[in-house]
Amino acid sequence: VVEIDRELAARLKTIFPTSKLTVHQQDVLAFDLESFAKQYPSSKKLRLIGNLPYNISTPLLFHLFKFSRLIEDMHFMLQKEVADRLSAIPHQKNYGRLSIMTQYYCKVIPLFTVDSSAFYPKPKVQSVFIRLVPHSVLPNSVDDVLLFQTIIRTAFNQRRKTLANALKSYLTSEDYITLNIQPTLRPEALSLKDFIQITNFI
Repeated sequence: VVEIDRELAARLKTIFPTSKLTVHQQDVLAFDLESFAKQYPSSKKLRLIGNLPYNISTPLLFHLFKFSRLIEDMHFMLQKEVADRLSAIPHQKNYGRLSIMTQYYCKVIPLFTVDSSAFYPKPKVQSVFIRLVPHSVLPNSVDDVLLFQTIIRTAFNQRRKTLANALKSYLTSEDYITLNIQPTLRPEALSLKDFIQITNFI
């Protein structure tokens, strides 16, 4: 268990005073899964499960993607709005940077909705339990992941702009002809493969 709250971490150690539960009292956004996995060299890949707070769900997912090769699967409770973004496809309003990066690293499987009445106190939003399965081999890979992230972030920073305007620092009109991509399209019209193609071209 990784828990940042000092009092809750101490309470968990009291409730489960056996060696079956190890509590790491620290920020999960700084938790080093690489070092953790090395403690169990003969075991299978890691399986992660959690109820993710809305305010850290996106940065935590990006943090975990860096360790995707160590992970068998992830099961998370997320606010429905975030879960919908993970599985969104081109032309949908909630399709964007999080959708593309998640689908680059993982297969996204929404499992079931959890109504707000299941919680106390009752929140104003619904939640979704979702399964993320990292690709054992990336179906399509980029030559430079950092550039890939930069291109996607730049494209969606002002998502109503056309590609020609959003990516003017990276691509010329001739480049779009070579790529066979319309520069008048908006970023939400492009697929994961399109963004991979653009990144590898640059």
